[in-house]
Amino acid sequence: MLVLGIETSCDDTAASVVRRRADGSCQILSNEVWAQHDDHAAYGGVVPEIAARSHVERLDGTIEKAVAKAGVSFAEIDAVAVTAGPGLVGGVMVGLTTAKAIALAHDLTLIPVNHLEGHALSARMTEAATFPYLLLLISGGHTQLIKVSGVGEYERLGTTIDDAAGECFDKTAKLLGLGAPGGPRVESAACGGRADRFELPRPLLKHDGCDFSFSGMKTAVREAAQSLEKPTGQDVADLAASFQYAAARHLAQRTEKAMTLMPDSRQLVVAGGVAANCAVKKMLQQLCAAFSWELLAPPPKYCTDNGAMIAWAGAERLAEGLVAEREEAMAMAPRARWPLAAPTDGGKLGSGRKGPKA
Repeated sequence: MLVLGIETSCDDTAASVVRRRADGSCQILSNEVWAQHDDHAAYGGVVPEIAARSHVERLDGTIEKAVAKAGVSFAEIDAVAVTAGPGLVGGVMVGLTTAKAIALAHDLTLIPVNHLEGHALSARMTEAATFPYLLLLISGGHTQLIKVSGVGEYERLGTTIDDAAGECFDKTAKLLGLGAPGGPRVESAACGGRADRFELPRPLLKHDGCDFSFSGMKTAVREAAQSLEKPTGQDVADLAASFQYAAARHLAQRTEKAMTLMPDSRQLVVAGGVAANCAVKKMLQQLCAAFSWELLAPPPKYCTDNGAMIAWAGAERLAEGLVAEREEAMAMAPRARWPLAAPTDGGKLGSGRKGPKA
């Protein structure tokens, strides 16, 4: 089956065409992403109104380019999958409205997708991730540990009680004057720094459970920066390296607790924008090696927001019969919040029971 995927949940305008082969494997035919970093640079962060306007201006062209690069026509496409939440509601609205129009114009199945499910299933596009597996989802807005038992079958084991890991990377980059996007800038600066120079907190070290906390770490970075009267380039590199190490250590320490809750799995999947960070990945590789687990991660370009993961989540749902009736899908409203494991979704647009296979 061929699925067009549309992603507009934040500041990346993205579209992709993905083929799900008969054996369940994935072929990514195109993956177009228009990053909006320059549009928001002057404001020190993403401005929702600017993001939504940029999606309006660029989405049609991005979709057209994705379909053309895939070498297919709309007549060959089986369904259009689109992020319906969570995210900046203005941007989500642009993508969802566009997808509805395409579905109506070309008589395609419309599949509203939870953005988090796109990340949760993204490793299955390129890796042999088999259910059940443990997912560490680390992005700008979310930090969660989730047991993934199947398509639409998710159990949240832990989440952040304050800030997300990606947000903490962005705030650290801004504090150190590194610019945006924060994650790659911090990682780049940290390459020339000493990770042992600044002693940063180890949150929740003595607490049970698998939850995360990054607010204290963020405060400690700010205090360390303020203690430097005239910070040099080396000071910035050392603080970036110290923060990156502390964040990776915290992610690994909480993930280790979640691993003990999954005796039926030996696979850890890491996804989301922060999964592209090499220091984080290295710490998780060491953790998995110590417990004879396998670490799986999508290539970096599929860790950040992209249309391929949305198209793939739609294809996986279509194959399992986890799609809403046309009228219900067309009535779907954009959601600013949409927990992946929300029990109220009943398996249609979120997680839960399965329908007949397509």
